[in-house]
Amino acid sequence: MNNNHPHPFLPQGGGYRRLRAYKVAEMVYDLTYFFAHRFLEKGDRTIDQMVQAARSGKQNIAEGSEASTTSKETEIKLTNVAKASLEELLIDYEDYLRVHGMEQWRQGHPRYDAMRRYAGSPQVDQEYRSLMERMGEEEYCNLCITLIHQATYLLRQLIAAQQKQFLEQGGVREQMTRARLEYRKRQ
Repeated sequence: MNNNHPHPFLPQGGGYRRLRAYKVAEMVYDLTYFFAHRFLEKGDRTIDQMVQAARSGKQNIAEGSEASTTSKETEIKLTNVAKASLEELLIDYEDYLRVHGMEQWRQGHPRYDAMRRYAGSPQVDQEYRSLMERMGEEEYCNLCITLIHQATYLLRQLIAAQQKQFLEQGGVREQMTRARLEYRKRQ
């Protein structure tokens, strides 16, 4: 690069499809869409609410990642919105189990550890679509709950990394000012 062409100061945004948090949120969306239309009664407002919360979780990861090019603040905000949407969805699954007299598999439950291992394995990525037709309500909800916990954990880690990056590198205005000053020095 010669001195007539300054070094780009805006980092390339995006790349969200490679994020494990996005992949898990996408699974949660697919599973939730199917769950809501299979197990909830037609006309139940919860269908739209659950699907929208799952969609918001996935979409805000993507939107935040794309916004990162020009606004670290927006990136952090949207990543947090994604986490909040998935936490809202978590409550819907917990409510479903409770009001239908089903058990949430917590630590100590005989299937808890196996579900956590499965949800964290590469196998789940390949198999979850084929499982949708075969799982019963309790198993389905517990898989979704486990995946949501995984996604929100990953999003908390992502938010912490985004905050650290902001503290170390500053926002876009600071990066633009640094780039402009460096350019002037080279002239």
